[in-house]
Amino acid sequence: MTEDLLARLVLEARQDLQRRRYLMGTDQFELAVAAYTPKDFVGALRKPALAVIAEMKQRTPTMGVLAGDYRPADIAHAYAEGGAAAISVLTHMAGFGGRIDHVRAVRAATQLPILRKDFVTDPFEVAEARACGADAVLLIVAAMEPAQLKLLVALTKSRGIAALVEVHDEAETSAALDAGALAIGVNHRDLRTFNVDLALTERLRKVVPSEVVLVAESGIRSSADARRMREAGADAILVGELLMRSVDPAARIRELMQ
Repeated sequence: MTEDLLARLVLEARQDLQRRRYLMGTDQFELAVAAYTPKDFVGALRKPALAVIAEMKQRTPTMGVLAGDYRPADIAHAYAEGGAAAISVLTHMAGFGGRIDHVRAVRAATQLPILRKDFVTDPFEVAEARACGADAVLLIVAAMEPAQLKLLVALTKSRGIAALVEVHDEAETSAALDAGALAIGVNHRDLRTFNVDLALTERLRKVVPSEVVLVAESGIRSSADARRMREAGADAILVGELLMRSVDPAARIRELMQ
């Protein structure tokens, strides 16, 4: 994902946000936020064994279509059967074929904590995640200024949900910690070159305090990769493409946890 692509995805997310905001009345919206009691997303990742955040997405801007017949509720059942600690749901429409209704469908299908994964930059999207049954949102350091990141991390706490703050280097990790992140996701994929470097988790774990949950993201394609992440000190891995391409995602999850 190039920086230009990241900027485009953020812009597309903002455009879709304006449409949704227009359709939702304020009173109705706040009632929906209050009606859902969030689950402990961060706590679910603190396990003796490696936790798996199983991700669902219909397609990606770089890999194309991953699932022609995309049924979020059915996928959620398979992920839960496999022993996933949490489920990540892509809600970005233009790039990934996602929508916020997919979070509602997954919430109706499982009791597992849900991460709403999108290019979130607006306070409305944080509250919207909780209103739809999500327990956490992804915040990407590279997608916003430090002051905006601090605002959104604080807002997730006040709204009662978690933030998984995504980083790619030491400077971004420092910004995430300064913003008060309780969970950091290390994206192994370079946003400029597409190269994947699993050693990034090994490098950044050293600068992330042990009380902060560390999630290894992208490029995990085997149980050997998963073991390497655990040995590097990751509390959890986030896996999407491997599971979406698998004929038996539940079995795949079990393999990753071994």
